[in-house]
Amino acid sequence: MPHPYPSPQLKPLFDLSATLERFDDLGDTPQGHRMLAVVGQGSGTISGDRVRGQILHGSGGDWLLVRPDGAGQLDVRITIKTDDEALIYMRYEGIAAGAALPRVLAGEAVPPADYYFRTTPYFETGSDKYAWLNKIVAVGVGQVDLSKGWVGYRVYEVG
Repeated sequence: MPHPYPSPQLKPLFDLSATLERFDDLGDTPQGHRMLAVVGQGSGTISGDRVRGQILHGSGGDWLLVRPDGAGQLDVRITIKTDDEALIYMRYEGIAAGAALPRVLAGEAVPPADYYFRTTPYFETGSDKYAWLNKIVAVGVGQVDLSKGWVGYRVYEVG
């Protein structure tokens, strides 16, 4: 007899906003078109009811791969320093896709409703206060404006 599965509930976790220091275009590689976005110094913030802080400069970036099918495959790693000095490693993969993606990557300001930009963040920390992050699944909805060198996400805890 099948058992009913609970429907997942999304709870807002935090908003992430970051300025990109540079966006390096590595060109076509055997895997696809590779680009690297580096977070700028002192430019990244995490703002939520349970987690607030800054993205540490030099702690990571996005190794974006535009695949032959036109979708962007994200590979992001950053370190967050919370307002109370805890360190949290955040990594996520995701997909950016849609007919407007080439315009986004060309630096055009495109409304976020015109493209798909979703991520799956995971967290690691040794902080007792934030240990609960080690045990959750999260999803993020993103937007980017390369003309302003900016990226942002709203991240949700999946309950």
